[in-house]
Amino acid sequence: METAIILCEDGFGKTRGKTAAGLVRHSLRFKILGIVDSKQAGKDAGEVLDGKKVGIPIFSSVEEALKKLKEKPQWMIMGVATIGGMLPPEFREPVKVGISNGVSILSGLHEWLGNDKEFAPLAKKHGVKIVDIRKEPPLEKMHYYKGLAAKMDCIRIPILGTDAASGKRTTAVILTKELNDRGIKTAFVATGQTGLLQGSKYGIPLDAIRGDYVVGELENAMWDAYTNEKPQIIIVEGQGALSHQAYVTGSRAIVSASSPNTVVLQHAPGRKYRSYHADELHIPNGTIDREMELIKVYAHTDVIGITLNHENLTRQEVEKHIMEYERKYGVPAADVLVDGPGKIADAIIKRFFPKKG
Repeated sequence: METAIILCEDGFGKTRGKTAAGLVRHSLRFKILGIVDSKQAGKDAGEVLDGKKVGIPIFSSVEEALKKLKEKPQWMIMGVATIGGMLPPEFREPVKVGISNGVSILSGLHEWLGNDKEFAPLAKKHGVKIVDIRKEPPLEKMHYYKGLAAKMDCIRIPILGTDAASGKRTTAVILTKELNDRGIKTAFVATGQTGLLQGSKYGIPLDAIRGDYVVGELENAMWDAYTNEKPQIIIVEGQGALSHQAYVTGSRAIVSASSPNTVVLQHAPGRKYRSYHADELHIPNGTIDREMELIKVYAHTDVIGITLNHENLTRQEVEKHIMEYERKYGVPAADVLVDGPGKIADAIIKRFFPKKG
């Protein structure tokens, strides 16, 4: 595996640090050597995220990380998913320190660091790479919509949500592993920067692709997963929400490309406002009822299970919500990071693979 540190200044353990969190919890490509966040320095990354040590230290600076680590990392990954995809101003100096010390830069932001007038010549001087992954393919290589989902003899399940940055990818990765562990061959298709950085074999940076091709590109990634892996299930990472006022291409493109057999719905009940410019706009968080209505309209299917993001909630409050949702909606509900995805997997297997149950 390639080695990396993650730059996540003032973001680790927060909503905007979801890329770093995802890489700490799961990475097929990188061995994560450390996190850089001065606000959390001295702690273990796993303790900050989930209360369990994982042996990944948090450093106060890039300089400290490079001094204390036993090996120099090959990469420094931008660990934040900022609204608008811009590099935070406070990241500029740490990026230059990394480059000057021979560490290549990997970014999933909309702002392409490889084009930066300061970073590019510095990288050339020190013989390192700057790789931006949030890019669409060349126009002549992109795919238009062909209705490929109808030709896939497998179950297609997107993990949709009531808001952005609510844990859809995390749920997708955990559920994919659970189903494979139970003998149901399942492929995962990523749609965002973190899933791609984690090393997903199939996927696209959905919000970087122009509207004429975004559905076609996603169904083509699903088709690659289907033809290469011969899965029984394809799990697709959701983006935004069908009800989201700003992220209009995310979930709508995903349901159009996947033509779902059913949906798993992710919700953050402790979130008062949408994460989109929350301090400025105060847009009320989405609701399960409204999202279910839109899923029925746009995806022409139902919700087979509800998964919770436990931010801002006590364990007692989470359990109360689980009981409420199961009673009200008649489907299993779970906080997969704490409870595991067992109940959701049970429901999927019972409906689509009854002989396995």
